[in-house]
Amino acid sequence: MPAFGPIRRNELIRHLKTLGFEGPYSGGKHQYLVNGQIKLAIPNPHQGDISRDLLARILRQAGIDREEWERLRSLRVIHEQTREV
Repeated sequence: MPAFGPIRRNELIRHLKTLGFEGPYSGGKHQYLVNGQIKLAIPNPHQGDISRDLLARILRQAGIDREEWERLRSLRVIHEQTREV
């Protein structure tokens, strides 16, 4: 199972879309994703990865537990590995 840790912004968006979020949409100082009643602000693009702490806060706001997130990431890694073969 991949480690729960730093992630690139575009990977975060891709995984959240897999979980049913739509967007990103422009608004205010940050873009956001929407899933039902949840409006989730996402970090602006910058040079580095999204830190483990910020990822934990984003997932908490999205109502996604760590086990579900790690399961999603591990499925994504397996899918990408089979596509390479």
